[in-house]
Amino acid sequence: MKEINIARTLISKRKEKGITQDDLANYIGVSKASVSKWETEQSYPDITFLPQLAAYFNITLDELMGYEPQMTKEDIGKLYLKLSADFATKPYDEVMEHCREIVKKYFSCFQLLFLIGAAYINNSHLAGDTDKTLSVIAEARELLIRVKKESNDAELMQQAIALEAYCSLILGKPDEVVELLEGLNLLTMGAEGLLSSAYQQLGKIKEAKSVMQVGIYQHIVALIGLFSDYLTIIVDEPEKFEESYKRITELMETFEMKGLHPAVILHIYLPAAQGYLTIGDTNKALEALEKYTSLAISSIYPLKLQGDDFFNLIDDWFKKELPTGTALPRDERVIRQSMYDGVASNPAFSVLADNSRFKSLVEKLNANTN
Repeated sequence: MKEINIARTLISKRKEKGITQDDLANYIGVSKASVSKWETEQSYPDITFLPQLAAYFNITLDELMGYEPQMTKEDIGKLYLKLSADFATKPYDEVMEHCREIVKKYFSCFQLLFLIGAAYINNSHLAGDTDKTLSVIAEARELLIRVKKESNDAELMQQAIALEAYCSLILGKPDEVVELLEGLNLLTMGAEGLLSSAYQQLGKIKEAKSVMQVGIYQHIVALIGLFSDYLTIIVDEPEKFEESYKRITELMETFEMKGLHPAVILHIYLPAAQGYLTIGDTNKALEALEKYTSLAISSIYPLKLQGDDFFNLIDDWFKKELPTGTALPRDERVIRQSMYDGVASNPAFSVLADNSRFKSLVEKLNANTN
């Protein structure tokens, strides 16, 4: 942790200016012995001398005192572990008081405030009784609100909002949870359950179900995207590649993604085909390309996002999220052309240029652009 350290600053700045203790003493109007005591931490300058010293060295008062109201990530991590251990072994009120002292000292270190807030929440059950537990949760909430309002770290702000919503839910304030989370990207916050619980407490069961459906849908789409990238980096493990492709295609079939989001499925078939070519299985590469082509030229146009019998409460969300309602915001001709280019102009498939099956697929995709 970084502490106030006038002595260190005086020594450093005096040497930078190339002056002696006598020189500094004469400028301030004190004895050399006084300067010596300041630098050896036997005493501190009188408060009236601080502006003079700061001006002399052309630094701020905070810089003069060596005070930096921040902690390094490493120190924050160590402190969090220590506090967790303290909560488990020391009197609860004693640890809470220590936490409050730290908060006062580092009130502008938002990563630290966030973790202290999390520590309050995680250990609130040790407070003793319900009223005291809720009081600690409310205290954590205030720290998280400060992080949300003052931090410039977007990711940290989102995390603070999610925890603030959790606190509000525990405190019996579902309206605040809805106000905090409604309209935000819950996928990046992992807060679908919180908003759904808030809706349930408010008796809005349909909204609670809709939030969970949207969350499940988003996670499936995100998972497919991850697998698309994953397939490209595991071609050096043929068995792992095969199993990964099998699992993600089974998931897409289980949730009938062809009708829900055909575009995201197309992004699986291309890396699969490229991967199979890399591991030397031309037949399976062509099978993947045939699936890609079959879907690309099918009656999926105009491409749009929509629910189905399982995801029957997500259409309103699409309308809010997309400027064009449920239609994807790209011109259909551009989409068809990109599907053709993804195969015909892809250098990874140049080895198939003379293959009759490949030529047939390219012709079908080309016809689909007209």
